[in-house]
Amino acid sequence: MTAEHQGNELRIGVISFAHMHAHSYARAVCALPDAKLVGVADEDENRGRAAAEQYGTRYFSDVDQLLGSGVDAVIVCSENARHKEHVVMAARSGVHVLCEKPIAVTVSDGVEMIEACRVAGVSLATAFPVRHVPAIMRAKQMVDEGKVGEVLAVKATNHGRMPGGWFIKRELSGGGAVIDHTVHVADLLRWILKDEFKSVYAEIDTRFHDFDIDDCGTLAFEMEKGIFATLDPSWSRPRNYPTWGDVAMEIIGTDGVISIDAFSQHLVEIGDSQRPVRYRGWGDSSDLALVADFVSAVREGSRPAADGVDGLRALEVALAAYESASCGDVAVLNRVDC
Repeated sequence: MTAEHQGNELRIGVISFAHMHAHSYARAVCALPDAKLVGVADEDENRGRAAAEQYGTRYFSDVDQLLGSGVDAVIVCSENARHKEHVVMAARSGVHVLCEKPIAVTVSDGVEMIEACRVAGVSLATAFPVRHVPAIMRAKQMVDEGKVGEVLAVKATNHGRMPGGWFIKRELSGGGAVIDHTVHVADLLRWILKDEFKSVYAEIDTRFHDFDIDDCGTLAFEMEKGIFATLDPSWSRPRNYPTWGDVAMEIIGTDGVISIDAFSQHLVEIGDSQRPVRYRGWGDSSDLALVADFVSAVREGSRPAADGVDGLRALEVALAAYESASCGDVAVLNRVDC
């Protein structure tokens, strides 16, 4: 534990509640005994003030004011295209950062963010909470222990409801369902398989909604060790679906298959609300585990579970999928040194 934080609560602020996960992360900070939510900065005053009141903290209309208020760390939940701006601002203020995924909308932005944090000597973590789902962690352990033998292939899905708002404005999101949902699974594949992506072939389209951004796709990957993987990332769940979506995987090896439904631990609630059937998760909170890992990394001066480079590698895969769909051919991954 560094002397700076020993025996003290880590003072954390949230930059923007544009992303819905900001609420889950704020609840996580409030639940941790060694962290304190000390402020919310949001250019949307109504949204920011409402969040600050909900979590019993201070509202800042300006990000610089929050960064100058004595915070140790921030969680960036702004629109994807604004991640670079906010992460670089935090780094230059000497503030540690947990950044919502995707880390950025371009590779060059991601590299700039990583370099800014490296120069400033602050931690940059990428919000990949699915790494902290117990079923996913157990699957990784089984692969590490050789329980399925040599892994040959992986089949994965990441389906969800169409989020609307800025998510379907390309200038703010950087893309639709493919960038939104591919980065999670790309990160899991790198982490579980201890491998990098070699190439991707993608078919991407808009089939479920009436707008000009992608809402579905089929992606096929080849990993450097020869493993093949497929992914269906889509906004295909109807508005009244009981939960936001799923993350499911089948890891196929020479000695067995691991089947994972990451969010199957839920109760079914039936009522008279607008969404009459809901799934209520009862398992461990992966968002709480994510924030706890970030707090521990800052306090101990250690590496977070997923850092900025992990975020960049997942982004490279999603952007390569768009490249493949555009040219109608396989896109080869060219990883940027950082």
